[in-house]
Amino acid sequence: MTTPRPAAIRKPNKGKRIGIVGDVYRFLATGKDTDGKYATFEAIVPPGSGPPPHIHTREEESFLVLEGEMTFQLGDERIVAGEGTFLNMPVGSLHCFKNDSDKTARLLISLAPAGLEEMFFEVGTPLAGDAETAPPPSEAEIKKLLEVAPRYGVEIKVPHE
Repeated sequence: MTTPRPAAIRKPNKGKRIGIVGDVYRFLATGKDTDGKYATFEAIVPPGSGPPPHIHTREEESFLVLEGEMTFQLGDERIVAGEGTFLNMPVGSLHCFKNDSDKTARLLISLAPAGLEEMFFEVGTPLAGDAETAPPPSEAEIKKLLEVAPRYGVEIKVPHE
């Protein structure tokens, strides 16, 4: 019988924190913790923040709204999700989320299989363990994200002006 890998246990305010495009992601389980099966992280999303519409070609992505209210887009459908709402975005679906409210929201996000968290580590800014805010997205960060995302199987749909 093989010895199981150690359990991943993250106490409050523990876990690697990354600031990316204005949001804070606190990683609870990464592919290194789960043998690549999934990654789970908490997202702290301030008012007005959230990623642009995008498509994952490799992983399912699920969301659980822990606090606040988030507006999700799945294809042409717009879903206003309050606390306790769960959503799963299938591989290949065009989706995004945005905090259209005036209060910070918290989400639990899971990706299966794992791997995409490495993109956040590559592009984002490491934050202190208790950080609740991230720097606003810079032009350099957005450019880097657009360059790096295709390597991780993510197609970002940039709005045309």
